[in-house]
Amino acid sequence: MPIPLFNSIASWLLKKRYHQIELFLKYPDEVQNEVLQQLVSFAKDTELGKQCGFESIDSYQDFSDRLPIVNYEGIANTIERTRRGEQNVFWPTQIKWFAKSSGTTNAKSKFIPVSIEALEDCHYKSGKDLLCLYLNNNENSQLFTGKGLRLGGSKELYEDNGTFFGDLSAILIDNMPLWAEYSSTPSNRVSLMGDWESKLGAIIQESVAENVTSMAGVPSWMLVLLNEVIKTTGKNHLFEIWPNLEVYFHGGVSFAPYKEQYKKLLPRKHFRYYEIYNASEGFFGIQDRNNADDLLLMLDYGIFYEFIPMDLYGKENQRAIPIWEVKTGVNYAVVITTNAGLWRYKIGDTVRFTSTSPYRIKVTGRTKHHINAFGEELIIENAEEALRQVCKKTNAQIKDYTAAPIFMNQSEKGGHEWLIEFGKPPEDIDYFTEFLDNALKSLNSDYEAKRYNNMTLGMPKIHVAREHLFYEWLKCNDKLGGQHKIPRLCNNRKYMEELLQMNGITK
Repeated sequence: MPIPLFNSIASWLLKKRYHQIELFLKYPDEVQNEVLQQLVSFAKDTELGKQCGFESIDSYQDFSDRLPIVNYEGIANTIERTRRGEQNVFWPTQIKWFAKSSGTTNAKSKFIPVSIEALEDCHYKSGKDLLCLYLNNNENSQLFTGKGLRLGGSKELYEDNGTFFGDLSAILIDNMPLWAEYSSTPSNRVSLMGDWESKLGAIIQESVAENVTSMAGVPSWMLVLLNEVIKTTGKNHLFEIWPNLEVYFHGGVSFAPYKEQYKKLLPRKHFRYYEIYNASEGFFGIQDRNNADDLLLMLDYGIFYEFIPMDLYGKENQRAIPIWEVKTGVNYAVVITTNAGLWRYKIGDTVRFTSTSPYRIKVTGRTKHHINAFGEELIIENAEEALRQVCKKTNAQIKDYTAAPIFMNQSEKGGHEWLIEFGKPPEDIDYFTEFLDNALKSLNSDYEAKRYNNMTLGMPKIHVAREHLFYEWLKCNDKLGGQHKIPRLCNNRKYMEELLQMNGITK
């Protein structure tokens, strides 16, 4: 089939889905209620369904009264039974695949169940919707005249007791239809290579000669790849290699610290950046407008959403609310019930709604990734915005960073300690520190109150990390590639102490 004709047909087919998206845009609460009833009805004869009386659940109130909110540790034993071959425990169809995830703050591996329904109705459907929404906003796109450069995880699938586990991206690639591989680069063989550093060279070898029109991957790792592409080819920017490149689909970590570096690699005013919100547990949100900074919450993927206000999170009066009760501007922990058998499961992410008609969100951080040693409630959203402001003011560029509390003792006041690897360091680190402190005060009233007259918190302490420090830390912890990331904010000093020692800084 001629390439222009293929581009036209593929675009037409994907745009047809937009009419279904319009349905949940118009009737979001009804769609979510229907998703809940379908999940409960489908799983009524499972072991969990019988224990909790799914057959007689006919309202959200019944559902929330009968099922507890859980984290991974609360269901690990049940998942392990299924990994050993038991079926119909928490989901009626066979659970054959498990997405292995260590998370960012927990070294213990998690095995997230992935059903055929989750693959088809969530993960693959979302991939089509991402393209659908992009094409709906960009009528003249030539996306399908070339290939998409994909950068997934770096672990192969492993078999155990008749089930398979590995990175979610490996599961998706292993089950992907042939047409998807035809339109992607590198090949499945290279995409599933286990060694990250060998994989980089293989991706470049296969992809540089292709007509790449789009890219998809985690910003931190994609940046490593793209810088290596520039270094290998000797070109000045990516359009000299791939002149028809038009969009980068990104997710997994905040794009804010990397945006200026991408602009240098992609110096074209109308180049598009589209954000997605996905995880091993499911695919949740897609940027649905050009140049937007929020995401449309996708409501018909077989996922029922609940939200816990963060000011109640972990407290005796904690309660989750359905989507029709959320308000804009409030920080919520996300709870999901899915078509892979996760029931009222805390995924560990926090979001804030920017709109309730339609439901659009911003990812604000992780329930575990914050600093609240002194009541300052510093979240990742605050940190990212403050760093963006200070980099703009000082003309600095940040590659990676982490921050942790300095706990009070007889000789030291409490505070925050930052370790930052700069792509371009500021001329005056003291000025950088002062501006960061002021930016955080303006963004977070709790931080500002604790900083008042240096009574509780002292001035932030910033260390400059040597080049490649965070990369080496990830390598030492077997976390190169994929969804692995630096823990940005941590309420203890475990990672900070390890990184400071590697950086040659001792107390």
